[in-house]
Amino acid sequence: MTMDCRESQTSFATTRRALLVGGASFAAWAYLPKFARAADGRDPRLIVVILRGALDGLATVAPLGDPDYAGLHGSIALTPDGPHAALMLDSFFALHPAMPEFFRMYREKQAAVIHAVATSYRDRSHFDGQDVLESGFAAPGRVQSGWLNRALEGLPKGQRVMSALAVGPTTPLVLRGAAPTVGWAPVALPQADDDTAMRLVELYRHRDVALASALTQGLQLEKAAQGDDMKPKPGTNGAGAMRLVARGAAKLMAADDGPRIAALAFDGWDTHANEGGPVGRLAQLLSGLDGALAEFESGLGARWRDTVVVVATEFGRTVRINGTEGTDHGTGTIALLAGGAVKGGQVIADWPSLKPASLYQGRDLLPTTDLRSVIKGVLQDQFGLAEHVLAESVFPDSAAAKPMQGLVG
Repeated sequence: MTMDCRESQTSFATTRRALLVGGASFAAWAYLPKFARAADGRDPRLIVVILRGALDGLATVAPLGDPDYAGLHGSIALTPDGPHAALMLDSFFALHPAMPEFFRMYREKQAAVIHAVATSYRDRSHFDGQDVLESGFAAPGRVQSGWLNRALEGLPKGQRVMSALAVGPTTPLVLRGAAPTVGWAPVALPQADDDTAMRLVELYRHRDVALASALTQGLQLEKAAQGDDMKPKPGTNGAGAMRLVARGAAKLMAADDGPRIAALAFDGWDTHANEGGPVGRLAQLLSGLDGALAEFESGLGARWRDTVVVVATEFGRTVRINGTEGTDHGTGTIALLAGGAVKGGQVIADWPSLKPASLYQGRDLLPTTDLRSVIKGVLQDQFGLAEHVLAESVFPDSAAAKPMQGLVG
């Protein structure tokens, strides 16, 4: 397949996904004040960023030390020198030059990379891959609850969710659930149209009273999150939207009574054609993600110290470029961690090599780390979730994927 994936362009006119604005959404959850007064004095925060469309992990964190990398990635391969040189993380891996803020965080030991990672999903459907990534189940099944929502339900006694409110065009599945205290509102942040939003309020007032109430609260929160600096600038593209959404999220989460957990979803990572190497389409997207991480850091201020940001995608892309200088749906990819609570400055990888015999199905980076292990490690260290809860409730039937140690400190 050498053209933009039609599946990722399919219209969801009959679903709440149709409300997506600017390729980004933000969902925030508020906690009981008691949760903020942790026994160790920490006030932990967690931000989950979903990159929908399948990020090219080999182009974002390139294994320059692998002798097969340059030939496989061809014209879009990163290089350690030249006018757009990759940023060397260690002697083997290098970061895309469009991410200087993440590189700075890495050097300050506030960012880390997990490479050759994947969910349990092994096919190549965006929808099914996203379902597995956000639901936390081993296989797709269109379940209507997400692993992060179930993690909230599994918090130790006294740390339960009091109320929930999603601010964004659509709530990512990762945060959806059937708990009666949970509500979400499709509010476009940061570019909601007041007239449209009020029409939505009237629409849901007759269909879903709780949702209409949540939407009304969301509009109020949106106005609080926006100042003059939140106004979209003329010509703002997807990269600019990522920064603006992150800025609004950070402003809400920095408040003493603000949400402790958030989930954002950024679309547009399906790079079948004209992906570009150090410059081009992917570089623009990565620049937006890099800017969003910087907005979290600056906007959270002192809260950044206790924050972990997890960046994940549904699957990777092929190791070989295609005929239109893009990459097709693959398997192994990367996960990124950032935040003051991260034990950074490390690339964690059980590297499988890119030799032909080592590729998954002869075309993909072989995944050697289960993404669930990464997320379990973060949840365990940030919020004290028990391993059996993580294995049975948060990520059902995942006992073999042990929580990764040493990610948070």
